[in-house]
Amino acid sequence: MSDTSLIDELPGELLMWVLIISELLVFGAGLIAFMAVRLTDPAGFAEAQSHLYRTGAAFNTAVLVTSGYLAVQALNWRRACRRGIARLALIGAALLGVVFLVIKGVEYAGKAAQGITFETHPFFMFYYLLTGFHAAHVLAGVGILLLVAWRDDVHNIEAGAQFWHMVDLVWIMLFPVIYLLG
Repeated sequence: MSDTSLIDELPGELLMWVLIISELLVFGAGLIAFMAVRLTDPAGFAEAQSHLYRTGAAFNTAVLVTSGYLAVQALNWRRACRRGIARLALIGAALLGVVFLVIKGVEYAGKAAQGITFETHPFFMFYYLLTGFHAAHVLAGVGILLLVAWRDDVHNIEAGAQFWHMVDLVWIMLFPVIYLLG
């Protein structure tokens, strides 16, 4: 028998895993509520969904996945004592997070110009709550990535990458359910 437990074998920090799991549960509950309410008005939800900017959301998916790749590479490069390129990768990942937020901001501005608010339809209440909460996590993640680019030991980069991958994973759950589910 081994003296190590499953917890000891987890990469990164245990408390970061607790944060990630709790955040995934919150987003998961939001998505379940979204789908439950959608069952009460599928035609209304489909019509409301037709006002979304799907191309921008798909591009944002590629932006976040690329950013996550840069975060992983930063960790690999830092472990290989390639500190400069690791820092550049973290800054690049953070900048891609900013690109995500700009595209999301353009999308929100477009909805505002159309007079679409939280009160327009229950779809948009969930849309704004879920994507807005996610955008807040992206903003926090950008700050974390920049912080770990500055304080760039392997441990910090690993924790920052853990958080950033949670942000990626949440978007990969939100994108198909909010933008594509017909």
